[in-house]
Parts: sequence; C-alpha cells; structure tokens
Amino acid sequence: MSRSPLDFYADPGSGAWEEIGFDPYPAGRSPADVPLAQRPPARALRDLRDRYDAIVVGSGAGGGVAAFVLARSGASVLVVERGSWFGARDLAADHVRNHRFFSGGDLDTPPGHPRAVPGDDGEVAVEYDDPRYHHNAITVGGGTRFFGAQAWRFLPDDFRMASLYGVPEGSALADWPITYDDLEPFYDQVEWELGVAGRPHPEEGPRRRDYPMAPFRPTAEAAVLQAGAEALGWPTGAVPLLLNTEPRNGRAACIRCGQCVGFACPVDARNGTHSTVLPRALDLGTHLISQAQVTRISDDGDVEIAAGGTARTIHAGRIVLAGGAVETPRLLRLSGLGNDWVGDCLQGHLYANVFGLFDQDVHDDLGPGPSVATRHFSHGNDGIVGGGLLGHDFIKIPTMHYALGLPPDADRAGPDARRALADGYRRTVTIQGPVQEIPTREARVRLATTVTDHLGLPVARLEGLQHAEDLRTCAFLSDRAEEWLRASGAIRTWRTGAPHRGLSGGQHQAGTARMSDSPRYGATDPDGKLWGTDRVHVADASLHVTNGGANPVLTIMALAWRTATHAAAAG
Repeated sequence: MSRSPLDFYADPGSGAWEEIGFDPYPAGRSPADVPLAQRPPARALRDLRDRYDAIVVGSGAGGGVAAFVLARSGASVLVVERGSWFGARDLAADHVRNHRFFSGGDLDTPPGHPRAVPGDDGEVAVEYDDPRYHHNAITVGGGTRFFGAQAWRFLPDDFRMASLYGVPEGSALADWPITYDDLEPFYDQVEWELGVAGRPHPEEGPRRRDYPMAPFRPTAEAAVLQAGAEALGWPTGAVPLLLNTEPRNGRAACIRCGQCVGFACPVDARNGTHSTVLPRALDLGTHLISQAQVTRISDDGDVEIAAGGTARTIHAGRIVLAGGAVETPRLLRLSGLGNDWVGDCLQGHLYANVFGLFDQDVHDDLGPGPSVATRHFSHGNDGIVGGGLLGHDFIKIPTMHYALGLPPDADRAGPDARRALADGYRRTVTIQGPVQEIPTREARVRLATTVTDHLGLPVARLEGLQHAEDLRTCAFLSDRAEEWLRASGAIRTWRTGAPHRGLSGGQHQAGTARMSDSPRYGATDPDGKLWGTDRVHVADASLHVTNGGANPVLTIMALAWRTATHAAAAG
C-alpha cells in the first residue's frame, strides 16, 4: 500500500474490498435497477407569500413532520431549510467523508457555518469536520437523510427519571411534564404514516397496534447473538427501523446494501422526512425554500429570511422551530426570546462500544445490519442512574473497520495491519448502545462573542461537560456488551477506549428548550409552546427533558406531531 490506508480501503478498485470480504450489494441488486421519484421543486425568496398560517424552520425529523401535520389541518405552511435538497444519488458514497465516519468533513454542509468553543484565550471557531462542532446534517430532511433509522420508542420510565432515581448532585434531572401514555398515540401515527418495520419488543410500553411492516430477516450475526442472549437469560427482539422492507407508497424496498447509515439511500427506501411526510405536505400546498436561513423571529409573527444575497420579512400566524438542539436555541437567543433555560441542558448520547472476535465467519454482509437488541438494562441497574439498550451495529465499511475495529495491539502503521484486517473483518461483531444521559445546565449553547457566520451573525458557542454519572453508566453497559459477546462465542473482546468526560451532543443532540409544567423548570410548556410567547413553538429534540436510553428520532417525530397538532388547534 503506497497510498494512505484510508484511501486504499475506501477505493472499490483497489482490491481491498475483495481482500477483506466486503460486498456493498450482497443481496445482488444494484441501485441502478430501481427507479426513483422526482424531486419536488423548491421556491425562490421573491416568490413566497407575504403571510403564511405557519412557518416551520428546518425540515428534518421534527420540521418535516410538523409541516405535514399543519398542512393536513388546512394551514398554509412555509418550510425554510438552510441546506439543499439532494436527490437520492446526488451525494457520492464516499467512504472517507460521510456522516458515519468523519475524516475530512462531510458532503452536505454549505460553507460559512462555523461554531465556537471555549479556547485558552476567549473562544475559537470550529468547522464541521471538527468533533467539537457536534454536527448534524444541513440538508432537506436533516439527519433523516443519513440516519441509521432505528425507530425506538422511549420507555415509560424514561419519562420519570427524577422520580425513579432522585436528582444527582450537579444535575438538572427532572421528570417530563407528559407521560408515555400521552405520547403513545403520536408514536403510533408516526410509525404508520412514515413507515416502520419491526415487531413489538419485549419490556417496552403498551401499544395500540403492531408495526406496518415486518422486520428484516435476521442476519447471521443476529443468530449468533440471539443464542448468546438466550444463554444469559436476556430478552431480545428485532430492531425497529424506518426502512421499507417491502415496496411502500410508490417507493422501493431496501436492497440491503452494506453502506446504509451515514450515506444517502440510493433507492429511497429510507423513511426520512424528505421521502415521506415532506413531499406529502408539498402536495397539500406547503411551500419550501432551501438554501435559506432564518435570521430572527418575533412573537408578533415576523420571520426574517436571508437567501441568495437578499433578505425578506414574512409574517406567520405560528412559528415552529425545528432546527435542532443547537440551532434552535441559537435562533431564540438571536431573537431575544425565551427564558434562561434556553440553551441549557445540551445532551446527546455517549455510547458503549465493544468488539468481539470469533473463530469463524459471522457475517453474511446483509445490511443495514442491526437486527437484534436488548432493552434489559434500560432501568433497574443497581447503583446506576438509568441505563440503555444494547444491540449489534450496522455493517462497518472497510475504512471504519481499519480505523476503529482492529484490536488495540494491532500496529495500524505496520505490515501486519492489512493481514489483520483481512483475517478479522468477517469474524468481528460490534455491540453498542446509547447511554441514558443525565442533563446538567452547565452543558449548554450560547451565542459566540467573536465568531460569526457568513451573514455576520453570532454562531452557536458550545460549552460545558456532560455529567460524570454518564461515564459510570457507559462502563456498566460496556461490561454487559462484553458479557454478551463472550456468551455468544467470542474468543476475544476489546473496547474502543475508555469513555472520557466531554460535551455530548452530535447527531442525537437534545434538551436545550426543554418542556416543563412551569417556566421555573424549562423553556417550553407541555405542548411545546415557548414560555412567554403566544405563537412560537418548538418541534425538535430541544424539547427533550431527558434523551432516553435509545435512538431518539421516533420521539422527536412523535413530539413534533403533538406540538403541531396543538399549534394547529391554537389557530
């Protein structure tokens, strides 16, 4: 290998993929065989109306759902998106620069959007290829363009963490002002409207009906791990996914490729907002403007929008913020709206992540990968506040396995690295899971004092550390993951490194405009309306009081459906 190892393992023509046994299309179907729907048109700033019943800021998990619910109620709706609308095959499957494996940036973030972090002398600017940026996708559909699509409901106990565990010192742990039963009807609506493939999971809350699609056929890895869990007496179940396991609403079924999460789906089988509710909202008359940025809002309904070197103020009856848990509090602070909870309690998910090496091949390469998980350790763990789920990971692209999946004693710069990768790639299984984090007000979003964006506006400044309790929970879950791998037949296990205390946010960012029964304890009321305002609502993960011990996207969508329902009823 004369070139860099990452370039070698990213190149399908290098022979590396055949050498280690990676097949991007193991089911034998090429994306070129699958026809795609046409991309709906976006509008120019000059073509927009002077007034809409509702303006939605952001088109991701929350914004796309909110726009659909509002449009279905008969409201005139405008969606403003800072990024572009890419077609299913417009973004190359770059194995170095993508949303799963950050090395050299990604493929969708427009220039001129830095963030700030504290430095030795004031603050420093960071770009989207810096881990301190806490990146989320900037594109129509937001993170749902690239997400792994794990569609977990939060558990009933996730909504009452303080009642169960008390309030750890230095934390802002609290119960939600709503319960699982309050949110269950909206979980159900999202699962059926967008499309979730799965099977009701043991140890979850009650539900009114099954999923609309059956789960994927289990992978070879799943069979191995299922046997190990049974030996331990741990209940497991299929992983619910916002992916088509059958053709649905004019779009194809998943072709089970080996490069799913982090990449745009080449056949549009991923049920993000860009492929489901947002096109339906547009069919109902919603207007969309992309490559546009909302710079300020007011409770009088004024929404200032900049696009293409010009700016315009448009009036809204209702303003729904869904820019994510970093950009939503930034916009509120730029606009002088909200109380002192706005921006506080930034949280994401620290991950337990353990590898196991087996003495035989355990891969069949069928994507997306995860098809078995346990929620047995989400709560009730002695001495631990909360817990989390554990399951096997998505198919690892070769570059990721080279960088992260080799044993810690492997010399990545030496001649044995290539042999070790070829020998271990198909014999290695990863178990991982998100930790139920403990919110603290010191982990927060503020406005930068010296760093600005391309419009000259202060960017988001990210500061603080996650709560130390999260590290104990992560260590506990890592122990359980290692136990599971050993029981499944792994002859060796290792971890990606000891967890360290930092600021947690990233693609599961949440909590910065949390809901509460009183403005003394949060930024929004239980229906998602910003305290102290009449027409400003929040419909993204900023609302989360806690971020659950599972991927949060289904909860983001269910809350957005609920917020939009209340906003529509308020007129």
